[in-house]
Amino acid sequence: MNENPNLIVMLTFNDLTVENAYDVFEKCKSSKAKYWGFKEKPLPTEQMKALYSYMKACGKTTILEVVAYTEEEGLKGAQTAIDCGCDILMGTTYCDSINDLCKKNNLKYMPFVGDITGRPSILRGDVEDMIAYAKDCLKKGVFGFDLLGYRYVGDPYELNKRFVESVDAPVCIAGSIDCYNRLDEIKTAAPWSFTIGSAFFENKFDGAFDEQIDKVIDYLAH
Repeated sequence: MNENPNLIVMLTFNDLTVENAYDVFEKCKSSKAKYWGFKEKPLPTEQMKALYSYMKACGKTTILEVVAYTEEEGLKGAQTAIDCGCDILMGTTYCDSINDLCKKNNLKYMPFVGDITGRPSILRGDVEDMIAYAKDCLKKGVFGFDLLGYRYVGDPYELNKRFVESVDAPVCIAGSIDCYNRLDEIKTAAPWSFTIGSAFFENKFDGAFDEQIDKVIDYLAH
């Protein structure tokens, strides 16, 4: 649904926020990335608030991705996103209570789809079931979906392409995008957005953190 998918830079490694997230953002705030986020663990809430406030002051769109599979954990994560003034909540297993809380606070909600376990997360499930589930969630007013395509135990390329084609909403393909071959697949699937976190810290795109960000954005644009 998008010719140039948006890169969401995640200040995370192995599904956890890096301790020096503020410093990394400070060095990279002038890069071409508009969308920035991190996970709900392990930074203290006050540090999260300060970083999100700084990101917004720099004109960035902010995302909290919550790796939570219970309603209680999901609600806690959603409240953290609200307290931090985030624009988008990604993750959590869909619950009406989380959706209602997000709507009440004008927070865009992009829940997980499929059967997800562990941290780093693993995705299982039938593609058609995931599509049907997403369509049900859309009827309840969610903004979009957090699709862990490259954490899928099946064919990630097929899942990503079919899901984006079939679901009329913003889709973020999140996790384990760590090479140009996968960027080519992202171009083909054409989701609204995709995340990169660990791969930048592992220097998979060769350069300083901000240089890698701009390389990826330029690559997607051409």
